[in-house]
Amino acid sequence: MEIKILHHAKQRMEAYNVDEDTVQEAIRNPDREVPGHGGRQIAQKKLDGYVLRVVYEKQNHKKVVVTVYKARRERYEI
Repeated sequence: MEIKILHHAKQRMEAYNVDEDTVQEAIRNPDREVPGHGGRQIAQKKLDGYVLRVVYEKQNHKKVVVTVYKARRERYEI
């Protein structure tokens, strides 16, 4: 399935110093996936002392990344 990253998500990736390969890996092979608001999904991946959370929605056979952020592991224990 194709992955499209929206402009806002790219800005967040730059702010958090997360590259596109890492985001795609989180979506393709998440450590955990949980439902988000409004039918969105959140893929979580453990990385170097934090959890990367990738919020996306499915649209026409694509996964569209809405936002990306790092969170403390304690908050989103995997």
